[in-house]
Amino acid sequence: MTTSGTRAAHRPSRKQWVIDAATELFATQPPDEVTVADIAARAEMTSAAVYYHFSSKDQVLAEGMRVFAAALREQLQALAQAHEPGSDIGAAITSLLAWLGEHRSAATVFFVSSAGMSQDAEALRQESRTELLDELVRLIRKARGPVSDAEAAVTGLGLLALLETAAISQVRGDDVYRSLGHRSFVREVGNLAERIADPTA
Repeated sequence: MTTSGTRAAHRPSRKQWVIDAATELFATQPPDEVTVADIAARAEMTSAAVYYHFSSKDQVLAEGMRVFAAALREQLQALAQAHEPGSDIGAAITSLLAWLGEHRSAATVFFVSSAGMSQDAEALRQESRTELLDELVRLIRKARGPVSDAEAAVTGLGLLALLETAAISQVRGDDVYRSLGHRSFVREVGNLAERIADPTA
C-alpha cells in the first residue's frame, strides 16, 4: 500500500542531548556555576539551539530531575511488581541502589547537586519523595502481608530515608562508603532495609 504526499524525515529530538550534557556538568560542578554556553558546548550545539528547547539552565535542571524521578519511580514500581510475597525487601532496595549507581550523574544531581538550588527543584524532589513512599508502602504490603496503614507508612519512611542516605553516600563516595567498600556497603544497606521492614525477624 502506498500513500501520496511527502512525509517529513523523522529526526530524534535534541532535547535529551541537552539534558544529558547538563546532567554531566551539574554532577561535577555547582549548578550555579554552569552556564548555558557550557551546556551547549558539552552537547556540541549552539546556545541558541539550547534556548530553542529550554528557556534557561534552571529549566534544563528541572527537566533533568523530572526525567530522573520518573525513571526512578518506574524502577521501583517494576521491583515491587516482581517482588515475591513474603520475600526479603533488602534485595529490592539493593537492586534499586545498583540502578542508582548505573545512573550516577543523574542521581548525583537529584540527591546532591540540586539541593537548595530553587523552589522548583525542591518541590519536584518533594513530589518524587511522596511517589516513592507510595511505591515503598505497596512493596511493604506485598512483602509482609496485612499491616496497619500507620505501620506501613512509618516503615516506608524508614526505607525511603535509608535509600536516600545510601544513594548520597554512594554517589559522593564518602568515608562510610569508602571504608566499607562497595560490596560490604550494599550488603549492610540490604540488611538494614530488612530490619526496618521487619524488626521482629
